Amino acid sequence: MPSVGNPNGPSKNRLAARASKARKERRKRSEAPKDKVAKADTTRGARPGLLPTSGPRAKVSAKKARKMEKRMAHAMKRKMEAEGEAEMKDAPEVEGEKAEEVEMGDIQ
Repeated sequence: MPSVGNPNGPSKNRLAARASKARKERRKRSEAPKDKVAKADTTRGARPGLLPTSGPRAKVSAKKARKMEKRMAHAMKRKMEAEGEAEMKDAPEVEGEKAEEVEMGDIQ
């Protein structure tokens, strides 16, 4: 009986070439920059260093940022009031007890 592989399968040459090509592509992919822009963001105008103009990763405008800041501050204030940490505006400030300062000059 002759020692011949499966005649319907690829030859050893083809298998080696396919593996070599896969290694080459894998190496290219790993060397590629990690900060690649997603395809979905590219369709919205994103480029390396530029965020998209719409969608969840878009840059927030200055006006919207101010509004969001106000909303977050208001939410924090409501949360503090709910916890009982309301600001007492008319109460006098009382500092903690001050310890008497002792001269340490004559202690060795």
